[in-house]
Amino acid sequence: MLQANVTPLIALDAVALECETSDVDPLHARLCRVSAVRIHAGRLTADCLDITVAPPAAGAALPDLAGIAARLDGFLGTAVVIGHNIGFDLAVLADECARAGLNRAPPRALDVRALAEVARPDLAGYSLDILAGWLGLANAAHASAPDAARLAAEIFLALVPHLREGGIRTLAEAEQACRHLMAAREAGHRGFLAADLAAGRLDAERTFARLDSYPYRHRIEEVMSAPPLFTAATTPVAAVLREIVERRISSLFVAPRGADPAAGPFDADQVGIVTERDLARALAEHGAAVLQAEVAAIMSAPLAAVPADAFVYRAIGRMDRLRVRHLGVVDDIGQIVGALSARDLLRMRARDAVSLGDEIDEAPDVPALAKAWAKIASVATGLVSEGVGARDIAAVISRELGALTRRAAVLAEQRMAARGRGAPPCRYAVLVLGSAGRGESLLAMDQDNAILFADGAPDGPADRWFAELGADLADILHVAGVPLCKGEVMARSPAWRGSVATWRERVRHWITRSRPEDLLSVDIFFDLRCVHGDARLARELWLDAFDAARGQVGFAKLLAEAGGHGQPGLSLFGGFKTDAGRIDLKKTGLFAIVTAARCLAIRHHVVERSTPARLAGLRGRGLGGERDLDHLAEAQSTLLQAILHQQIEDVHAGRPPGNAVDPARLDPALREALKEALRAAATADDLVKTLLFAGGR
Repeated sequence: MLQANVTPLIALDAVALECETSDVDPLHARLCRVSAVRIHAGRLTADCLDITVAPPAAGAALPDLAGIAARLDGFLGTAVVIGHNIGFDLAVLADECARAGLNRAPPRALDVRALAEVARPDLAGYSLDILAGWLGLANAAHASAPDAARLAAEIFLALVPHLREGGIRTLAEAEQACRHLMAAREAGHRGFLAADLAAGRLDAERTFARLDSYPYRHRIEEVMSAPPLFTAATTPVAAVLREIVERRISSLFVAPRGADPAAGPFDADQVGIVTERDLARALAEHGAAVLQAEVAAIMSAPLAAVPADAFVYRAIGRMDRLRVRHLGVVDDIGQIVGALSARDLLRMRARDAVSLGDEIDEAPDVPALAKAWAKIASVATGLVSEGVGARDIAAVISRELGALTRRAAVLAEQRMAARGRGAPPCRYAVLVLGSAGRGESLLAMDQDNAILFADGAPDGPADRWFAELGADLADILHVAGVPLCKGEVMARSPAWRGSVATWRERVRHWITRSRPEDLLSVDIFFDLRCVHGDARLARELWLDAFDAARGQVGFAKLLAEAGGHGQPGLSLFGGFKTDAGRIDLKKTGLFAIVTAARCLAIRHHVVERSTPARLAGLRGRGLGGERDLDHLAEAQSTLLQAILHQQIEDVHAGRPPGNAVDPARLDPALREALKEALRAAATADDLVKTLLFAGGR
């Protein structure tokens, strides 16, 4: 499979290559030996290749370069080629093939020497010995081609964390950094990165561009069967079979033993399920005698379930991985609210694309997690191609960012256990904040998370345990592709970690503040969403916070002031105010809309997370002009669309995604819509001032 531009370096499939030659001048050098070692999913393997080539004496026949090239190509496959001064090696190989009349396309390549110079431009030199010493590699032998290839591979793997700290995480970003370095030196080795990113390569890797977009447009609650149907654990199999036939259904949930089936709702981990296949299998194995048995004897448990507000692609991926045809559907506290069958999803198959969700959920380690997360840009690209709206795409990205955070928390727990720190000392929840909580994340996100636990004083044993977990969580997310938050809004920080009592005291403290600077970053707390652990703890705290802030005009006003004011995006004559050809649409548009909706929702007790839902809630309370609120919602959608399109282009070109957009690259219709959106956003501050004092206390 071709290595995608967005493949993270930590999960790269590569081959480290080293050629021994008869001369150091590539114009006269002949190939004597070629050695290669394989890196798979970011790890050095034992798989290697070593070919000795006898250069021809004067008048002798050429060596079998066709056979050598075939062996080498078979070993390389679609892997990225890496090496120290790799341009020299590729040039020698290209010349040998040209002499033999072979037409070989140059492979995709990275030079560890150039990458090292990008990562540490102040080193005294960039020889293998110097790089090995800087990176602390114990065995720096490179007298032979196999040793040099292995050392180049080890140097590359050791460089990855240094590159990541410099904002270089993906294959395309590494290539772009090397190209910039070469351009700055106004020279380059012949053969190094011989071909720029071809348009065909971008098309080839967009495997998601042909996906069926239905699973990404609709949520499970729209297609599930509800209410859920239960039977008692003691019901005879014969009675269950009769009910399934009479109701023309394919499954029944089995209530907890001793519970009345009508007494629900029940937690998903307390129930089982019996399906047509379970009944058929039981009859085939045990015959008619099984009809008198209790249904609990043949049910499937534990029940596999998906959240009702998740997108349909999540259910498809879960069924594919577990090889099941039925899932339970749960609400935000884990109680069964519906059923979902393969029949419901038969017309929505999108197997290649929907694997993303379960790849994140089941990632065994950090490199696998990074590799799965890297697909998010390709998914977004495909959804844009299918005409899916930016707001829906943002919801998909946010859902997967939550899943990534959840899996990172599980891996962090495993790290804690491996260090002998044991299991969590009490119930707890990992929360995502800000855009991830609102369902409005795009491709340029950083970490905004918190931890809530049941009991324990600040700096007590439980708090110290969760501080360590929070540090692991931040590290795993950072390595996987979600950078650390510059404002330290992360669970590793004491300010974003605490017990239920600590968090309630924090909220009370916030509401009594009198200076905006005391409330920096506090606003995103009201966007919180639980992604791992005890969802009930999180929901109760979220509702308590809204209740405590209800009618607190001063608090809402300070929140608005703490967030600052948006910057004007249009000039006096209606043109875009750009910097280096781009306009930051977060600072000039999105920020004002999101802040206004949040502050007014807190003030007027609109208990919602997303910006459109908050604006709709205000409208439902008769607050503000309907047209004004609708214009803000439409403006947010337009801004998200423009930012997302630019981010997709930047990611595939190897540029870090951000919120700055080149308006000249937008089509005329979107440019005009963007101007209207910026005009609407400019009214947000006035709307806050007007509505803060509306409706009484």
